[in-house]
Amino acid sequence: MRKLVYYIAVTLDGFIAGPDGADPSGPDGFWPIPADYVRHLAEEYPETLPAPARQALGVTAEGTHFDTVLEGRRTYEVGLRAGITDAYPHLRHLVFSTTLTESPDPAVELVASDPVARVRELKQEDGKDLWLIGGGELAGALYTEIDQLIVKLGPVTTGAGIPLFGRTAAFDPRVWRLTDHTVMESGAAFLTYARG
Repeated sequence: MRKLVYYIAVTLDGFIAGPDGADPSGPDGFWPIPADYVRHLAEEYPETLPAPARQALGVTAEGTHFDTVLEGRRTYEVGLRAGITDAYPHLRHLVFSTTLTESPDPAVELVASDPVARVRELKQEDGKDLWLIGGGELAGALYTEIDQLIVKLGPVTTGAGIPLFGRTAAFDPRVWRLTDHTVMESGAAFLTYARG
């Protein structure tokens, strides 16, 4: 069965974006993007690079982890504001929204139904794992369905912002088992956890 993997960049103090939800790695973002971090992404998780970054870096590798990306409307709209209707044309792309009525891109599937039910259906299909890109609200809604966390821990704090599981997640303590880790010279760490 396919796993739902929350593969996400997070600050040392647990935030995935600033309070405004803007792209933390964008031109006005706060996320550090050193060369060793980019190299690791391109080598180990090439499918998670958005199309413009893949093109700029000359990345053509299909990737071995994911064939489907899931994101919430607010996260999707970060790309829309940059003029990108499908940042991941190399993956099956689902956007969860109860307010969008028409997809801005024919390759992007809108899902207005219960995210948990849809993810359970997707897990039963053949294919690689499912990549939950965010945002925090969708991750909070899918909290019980997440099988693996891959945290790209950056050497940065923000003091406030959008938490890893959103602002409305229910209190539900879980223990996770560290299964892999890679620490970059620049200070970033890739930490992989399986549900305990």
